[in-house]
Amino acid sequence: MGGRRGYGDAEEISRSGGLNAPEVHRVPFALALVVMGLVLLGLGCASPGGGAGQPASPTLVRPELGPEYDVLVAELAAREGDFAGAQAAFNRALLKDPSSAHLHFRLSHLAAQSDDLLGSLALSRRGVELAPGDVEGRLFLARLYLLNQQPQAVVGVLTDEHGTPINPEAALILYQVYFEGGRFQAALEVAQALLASDPDFLGAAMAVAAAYESMGRFAEAEETLRQAVAQHPERIVLYSRLARMRRSQGDRAGEIALYREILAERPAHYGTLLSLGEALIAENEIDQAIAAYSELAEIFPDDLQILRRLASLEFGSGRYEDAARRLQAAALRHPDRFELTYSLGQVLRALGQGDEAMAVFDSVPSSHPLYFEARMQVAIQHEDNADFIAALEEIEALRALRPERGLTFQASLLRARSGDFEGGAALLETMLAEDPGDVEVLYQLAVLYGSQKQIDQALFYMTQVLKHDPQNAQALNYVGYTWVERGENLERAEALIERAVRLSPRDGYIVDSLGWVYYMRARPLISGPQRGEGLELLEKAVVQLVLALELTGGDPVVSEHLGDVYLLLDEPRRALDYYEQAVAMDPRVDEQPDLREKLETLRRELGSSVDGEALEFR
Repeated sequence: MGGRRGYGDAEEISRSGGLNAPEVHRVPFALALVVMGLVLLGLGCASPGGGAGQPASPTLVRPELGPEYDVLVAELAAREGDFAGAQAAFNRALLKDPSSAHLHFRLSHLAAQSDDLLGSLALSRRGVELAPGDVEGRLFLARLYLLNQQPQAVVGVLTDEHGTPINPEAALILYQVYFEGGRFQAALEVAQALLASDPDFLGAAMAVAAAYESMGRFAEAEETLRQAVAQHPERIVLYSRLARMRRSQGDRAGEIALYREILAERPAHYGTLLSLGEALIAENEIDQAIAAYSELAEIFPDDLQILRRLASLEFGSGRYEDAARRLQAAALRHPDRFELTYSLGQVLRALGQGDEAMAVFDSVPSSHPLYFEARMQVAIQHEDNADFIAALEEIEALRALRPERGLTFQASLLRARSGDFEGGAALLETMLAEDPGDVEVLYQLAVLYGSQKQIDQALFYMTQVLKHDPQNAQALNYVGYTWVERGENLERAEALIERAVRLSPRDGYIVDSLGWVYYMRARPLISGPQRGEGLELLEKAVVQLVLALELTGGDPVVSEHLGDVYLLLDEPRRALDYYEQAVAMDPRVDEQPDLREKLETLRRELGSSVDGEALEFR
């Protein structure tokens, strides 16, 4: 029985006399199936020799019958999900007909279903040896080779003696093998042959373009896709592929131009407008991005993802009122969508409407996923209002919901700020008792004592942090900056802060500390014989402080520091500019107690009028 035999063909079985026991081979095939069905149900006759009263013991193993019988048993077992039974029956058939490619392939499929990839591979390989012209068998073997990471074997089984793919499906698999193996020229040739045989095959065109792109031949890749667009103008995927290719080359302008080209044909295409908006954001064209998202919001007014994205863009560009109006309108239309409510609360806080924001956050129900975050916002607003007791109540309620370390740290600070310093310290000391080397707790203790101006104790805990974590940039900066503020250990402070900058070069507040230590070191030198060294330190201070201003996005303390440096450089006009800038940025009174006095004094010295309103601390 060489070749691939379809044992399930009833006419073939009847013609071949496959049920070859003398007493049954002339039984009509339909009746044979009925008898076999009775056997499978356990209703067959008693076994030969069985006496009266003996239970029937039918068996599915019938060595006297041909392989067709075992195939039928196997297929029924497979249909019932009994893969072990199916494999056993197919194996019995294979023993009777070892040259059957069909049986080898069928067993290979079952082995693969049982996760026996090596067994499946061996069976499929033998099936191809027995029936080399079986295309489906060769394709299945190729997929098994892929799973077993044998790409060279895939090439061998899917090509003929001339190295040509045996059919289009084989060509696609070969393309994948060549492409993933970095053999882009070979992949290109296979894809080009596919495209030449079927110019309307969109997958082949995209494969050709991908191969060109991977070879750096971008013009040819784009030309291939443009030709495909001409043939398939309705297939938006081609435009998207062109856009991604331009983006991968860093050609954002070209990507945006392509989206606009699509929109000229399909003005309200959702995906294109969305992609255009994101590309414009990447180019920092925020106004145009807002326009694109606004168009989307008009077309799809109930798409909450678009509404929130648009409000976020407006919020980020300082259009707080626009964002608030948009979110308020959306929240009215969707009163049960509390993610809109939450976003609205954030915008209202940015607008300085703290009480209104708290009312909005209060409306988020405890069952909503954003409830926890909404209550956190309420706590933050209470803290901004200096209502530390109310803030503490919120945080304690959240700790009951989620006993997180960060909440405990916040609770300790709020206890101290509300007058219960001992209670705040006790929270942290309890945590420290469980792990005396807990760096986070040691750091928070230092911050807690620092907030109460107990600087020696704060330094003690921060040096403990460095004992356990010498590369802690924040602790290095804290100790160094504290020494600088005290005017002591300046050289050691500089070394610590320089280490901190190396560890966190983009932290604007650490960079500010470095500029400040240069200033403090320059002060005693600037009016003496070492004036040159002092001036060099001040120039270094300016460089660091300007960088700190950029990294922080603007900070009143950094601006005041720059004013102090320029004042020491005898450039009072520039110093005045930075003092005024500091006042305009909500100065921190506890950190900048002398800012107003310095500004008033300098204005008098320069003969300027004092704008009292501008000097108010907010």
